[in-house]
Formats: sequence, C-alpha cells, structure tokens
Amino acid sequence: MNRKLIRPNLSEIKEKISQEKEAAKRKMHPPTDTFAESYYHLKQMNKKTPMAVVFTDGEIVEGYIEWYDRNCIKLNRDNAPNLLVYKSHIKYLYKLNEAKVPSEEDSKKKK
Repeated sequence: MNRKLIRPNLSEIKEKISQEKEAAKRKMHPPTDTFAESYYHLKQMNKKTPMAVVFTDGEIVEGYIEWYDRNCIKLNRDNAPNLLVYKSHIKYLYKLNEAKVPSEEDSKKKK
C-alpha cells in the first residue's frame, strides 16, 4: 500500500501567521500609562520647584517634591516636618510661582 505524503503549502502558512499578527496588533488596547505624570514629577523634583498641594478637603500644603511612587509623594517643607502624601487624597498640585493672586480689578468685576 502506497501512502501519499501531504505537505502543506508554505506560502499559505506564512499568510495565516501574518494575518494572525495583524489581528493581534489591531486588538491591542492603548497603554494605560502615558508617563506624563512621572515626567512632570521628575521635572519638578530636579528643579526643586516650590509646589502647593491641595487636598480633597481644601487644605493647602506647600513644599517641594523630594520623591514619588505610584501611590504617594514625599513633600519636603522648610521649617516644618516633611510629609508623605497619598495621591488619592490630592485634589491637584500647582507651582507656587504660578499661583493666581486675585487683584483689585478681579474683585471689582465680580461685584
């Protein structure tokens, strides 16, 4: 009894593999981390920029960022104890030299 050897066409296999790779590329979700936050923190750390941290309850603490990780930042303060602040309790941060001080004209416009 003669058996016939069946060989798959190599070009068909290559096509299947390339189609599967393309489908996998299309299904990829966008990255969850853009690294914008870490870039911002590193920039402020290197310059030792005076920062203000506004908590969710409205309290404001001033200092500069000494280090950070995924969950918290260490705020170094002059003439006060350093703080380890959880990011979940931070409403927002801003640079102290960019703080908007209400002027007399702004208060007149509101009245």
